[in-house]
Formats: sequence, structure tokens, C-alpha cells
Amino acid sequence: MTIEDLQTLCRQLPGVTEDIKWDHHLCFNVGGKMFLITSPDEVPPTASFKATPAQFTELLEQPGFAPASHLARYHWLHLDDIGRLSPQRWQQLIRESYRLVVEKLPLKLRKQLAADGAPIQ
Repeated sequence: MTIEDLQTLCRQLPGVTEDIKWDHHLCFNVGGKMFLITSPDEVPPTASFKATPAQFTELLEQPGFAPASHLARYHWLHLDDIGRLSPQRWQQLIRESYRLVVEKLPLKLRKQLAADGAPIQ
């Protein structure tokens, strides 16, 4: 997996924007809220994302995962090498992180994203 692969997965989701935060983190957002943070300049590239409480606990037991700095209380995980996961697993985790963030957005924005095909429950 590369940062470009993650970009491709994120860009498939409705309403996604990208920006650079903290000088060198490529962040993917929906409704102005982050759902994936990457560090493309690190070797190997790293990433952080939001998870459900159950996923958070489960993934912490796997190699390379740690609670994300400053965001762990919101069930964000940090992965030390994006290459540890398959494209299919990344797609699942990105979609879940996106969904969790969308659930917290204002109703009007959630409806607009749903109309655009967002995977929202």
C-alpha cells in the first residue's frame, strides 16, 4: 500500500476533502472533520484513523497498532506502516472511519452525503 492507494480509496467516498495539517500530515476529511490522517514523509508511511470501541480493542492486539496520540480517547488508532494491511482491509477501515465521522455531522449534511451515495447506516 502507498499513500496514493489510500488517496484513491478515500476519494471514492462522497464529500471527501484533503488538506495538510501540522505542516506534514495529509488529512482526509468529510464535513470538515478528519477521518484519516497520514504521514507521507515518514519512512515507512504511517496513518491514523477512527475505529469503533470493539475494533479499537481488537486492533491494538495486532502488530504495528497503537493508540493515536491526542486522539485515543476518541478511539483513534495509529498504524506504524500502512503496508501492513491489504487494500481490502484498508478499504474496510477507511469506510468505517468515514461512517463514524459522518454519524456525528449535522443532519442536513448527513442527508446531503447520503443523497450523494455515502455509505451511512
